[in-house]
Amino acid sequence: MPEIKSISQMIEEISFHYQKRRKQKEAGKISTVPEASHTLVYDSSSETLEPVYFFILDLMNDFGLAPQKLIDNFSSTPGSGHFAELGQRATIMQQQATKILGDINTVLRSVLNIIYDLKDFKMRLQHYDLLKSNKKEEQEASVLALKQIWMDKVDIAKGNSSIKAMALGQAGYQTLIDAFLMANNEKEVNKIDLNDRVKRILKPRIQEFLIWLKESEKELRKRYELEKNYLRSQVNSLKLYSHWVKPYLKASQDLEAREKEREPALVKTFNTILLELTLLGKNKLDIADEALKGNLPKEFSKPKFLNKVKRNYYSCILVDFTFRGIPQRVSQQAHYVFGGRAEVTFKAYALNDDELNKLDEELKKSEIGDVLNLIEGTSTESLGQLEEEINFFLEEKSEDEKKRISDQSNPFLALIGKYESSNTKQPKSKKEMQTKETIVKKDDWIEENLVRPLTAETAKGRVFDMFDVYKKAHNMVSYT
Repeated sequence: MPEIKSISQMIEEISFHYQKRRKQKEAGKISTVPEASHTLVYDSSSETLEPVYFFILDLMNDFGLAPQKLIDNFSSTPGSGHFAELGQRATIMQQQATKILGDINTVLRSVLNIIYDLKDFKMRLQHYDLLKSNKKEEQEASVLALKQIWMDKVDIAKGNSSIKAMALGQAGYQTLIDAFLMANNEKEVNKIDLNDRVKRILKPRIQEFLIWLKESEKELRKRYELEKNYLRSQVNSLKLYSHWVKPYLKASQDLEAREKEREPALVKTFNTILLELTLLGKNKLDIADEALKGNLPKEFSKPKFLNKVKRNYYSCILVDFTFRGIPQRVSQQAHYVFGGRAEVTFKAYALNDDELNKLDEELKKSEIGDVLNLIEGTSTESLGQLEEEINFFLEEKSEDEKKRISDQSNPFLALIGKYESSNTKQPKSKKEMQTKETIVKKDDWIEENLVRPLTAETAKGRVFDMFDVYKKAHNMVSYT
């Protein structure tokens, strides 16, 4: 896993409050940027590290913090058995993912070919639709276009006896192409000034074209619907393969060790592992309840004030775990236990909605987010690029469906403009549906002087209580 910023650094860069506190720290006016920070150290090579983590996790839940895991990294030495074991598992996941990705590429090529075919069918069907147009110019143009298609696709199969071959290669038939394009039926052939030999060839060709014109439209529309159904089937298969491949890609990424070449604790031939975990828990500040308790002005409990509150504040507890352990394989089992040194740091912050949303954005932009985006792009981004064209064909309704929908329309709803508003409403584009970048606005006077200080005091008290409970429960050495 590539190097990323710590969560504490992200919070300091996001929040105007902590940027101000950091400047004060650099000037020597305060000693710490977080509201409070406490550290626990537990060192025991004979006892496993899992109880340390799960005790704190359960403790955060007991405090109502609803913790989320933000960082989960590990690094093991190349000479350890743990490194070899995870390497084998990662290879298996990668092989499975590669096999499914090959199937995805095959189906994706099929989807592309179907879309190109549907586009060709759509263009051909437009000529048939224009035959029913009220404008004479459009009708004539569509007939001429279909005659060209018939000569190039159907009549050309006759070889030397085709219209084009005879007109261009045989003497006396130079007018055959022009006459064929001019005549619309057998009767019109007699009105054209042509010799009898040309007329005898032209009449059956006109008859063949009219039969082809009628039958080809039926077959083309039938083929068009079949291709759309096939496209729907292939798209569903592509989505299914994409769903299958994600767990393998995610598992192979999770099994990759984070590179830490200059870490002194990782000696290549030692049996050592480093684990890094970060948990973030938050608890919303109840302004009305705090006002009733007297911690805030009583006016803050009234609905008139609460309706004006634009963002909530949270007491946030950030817990950083750094484990340096010795992986020991459980006898006759395929997993390891870890004993060693655990350093746990508790930090308290007061953050609002904007700052928490910005923190989520920064995590997605970091290398962690890049890896997840790569997984997402490998499995679904190719389909997303074709989404508009796929939806154009799959959501297209036939003429019978349109008539059935129009027949079932409620006339009373039409009176109030129900169908007009639904038809004029345009779907949002992909860019419009994307969330905009969160802007963290500065605190107003009430937030800066009343709400945030109270949230900070609550966070400081809660983080000390957690620190104190765990220290007394385990009799651990602590550093503040």
